Amino acid sequence: MSALAERRDLTTGEVWKKLLIFFLPIAAGTCIQQLYSAVDGMVVGRFVGTAALAAVGGSAAQVINLLIGFFVALTTGSSVLIAQIFGAGRYEDIKKASGTAVTMCLVMGLALTVFGLLASPAILRLLRTPADTLADSVCYLRIYFLGVPFILVLNMESNMLRSVGDSVSPFLFMVAGCVCNILLDFVFVVFFRWGIAGVAVATVVSQVLNMALLSAKLFRPGGEYGLTLSDLGLRRQYIGGMLQIGVPAGLQASMFSVSNMVIQVGVNSLGTLVVASWAMTSKVDGLYWAVSNALGAAITSFVGQNIGAGNYERVKQCIRQGMLLSVGITVFLSSLLMLLGKPLLHILTTDTDVISTTYTMMGYFVPYYFTWTLIEVLSAVLRGAGDAVRPVIIIGLGICLFRIVWIVTVFAAFHTVLVLSLSYVTSWVITGIALFVYYRRGTWLERAKNRIKQN
Repeated sequence: MSALAERRDLTTGEVWKKLLIFFLPIAAGTCIQQLYSAVDGMVVGRFVGTAALAAVGGSAAQVINLLIGFFVALTTGSSVLIAQIFGAGRYEDIKKASGTAVTMCLVMGLALTVFGLLASPAILRLLRTPADTLADSVCYLRIYFLGVPFILVLNMESNMLRSVGDSVSPFLFMVAGCVCNILLDFVFVVFFRWGIAGVAVATVVSQVLNMALLSAKLFRPGGEYGLTLSDLGLRRQYIGGMLQIGVPAGLQASMFSVSNMVIQVGVNSLGTLVVASWAMTSKVDGLYWAVSNALGAAITSFVGQNIGAGNYERVKQCIRQGMLLSVGITVFLSSLLMLLGKPLLHILTTDTDVISTTYTMMGYFVPYYFTWTLIEVLSAVLRGAGDAVRPVIIIGLGICLFRIVWIVTVFAAFHTVLVLSLSYVTSWVITGIALFVYYRRGTWLERAKNRIKQN
């Protein structure tokens, strides 16, 4: 493990250079992932139809974000704990902590699969899914849930590798999975004409491949990680720390999803064209969110290692330089998306009404993404420091609860897409200010120091 530590230690060297080198593969991987999401949308939009596009990207997507998003976010606790163990130089504990994390994902994934198969129709009806998309949405969700155990494990294994400074391997394996997904989309949908089922099967198969490659690296005998089956199991000494950070992160993801589901109900009330266009926006501006989330993941691992090593001044440098990087990325990508939005939409769909409505929606969001940067960076820093509960409360109130109240009051009175969209930008501004005030108080850093001393 000493060779691994020497190559992937984020606690030494120039902060901006280490952060940038670590961030770039994560960003590249998430962009590739966004590419195959866009290809999904293109294949469905062009070869199946607008109603099918609404089925994949509408209520079904919100259900996936809620249920699977919670458990994927839960893995954050494991990755932060492993990063802090690595930063503290306790390499002998990494295998046991990693085995515990993988086992937790397997157990949760199997339980979630059973639930999803049984409950999908009822949940979609609760969301008032349009009748012309309900059957396809149920089909897509049920197939997708069959792959949930693989999805949770691959996310955990990717986070484990990043926690110890390896952002390249998850990127390479993600590329393999994305290429597989794109090829299978065309095979199953265009040639076999399986429709929505073909898109779902392609997604599951690609996720299985991604997980298999990650597991092969982690469990390879004589490899630098060298996990074995004996490392699997649930160990109390690690579960507590993982859940302490992971549960609030999962709740935060769920709160986002619940608020988005409430918004989706509002979207559904505006008709299938708006539902399809709302889904299409994520295929285009998802590029920004992919890169932004990648930076957040990089900052979390960077801060986690340096908190574990006691390099608190280096954590502060990471905050400053991470913020500059986030603003620069946001301004560049926002400009690029508005310039190239329509050409991209013409590639993804031939429906001119969907193209026009989607680009109009993008104008309500994209130019204001700079208001999100403060939330992304500060929440990543606090997460890496193990400060989980208070930021979740701030974000839960400022973003999630605010949006729900907005939908049942302002949107109910002014039933338009513009009013619906304004709930996002307004909530980003309010939450960013609140999170900055909390960060400036500095109590989060003192608590992080105390936790490290106790361990």
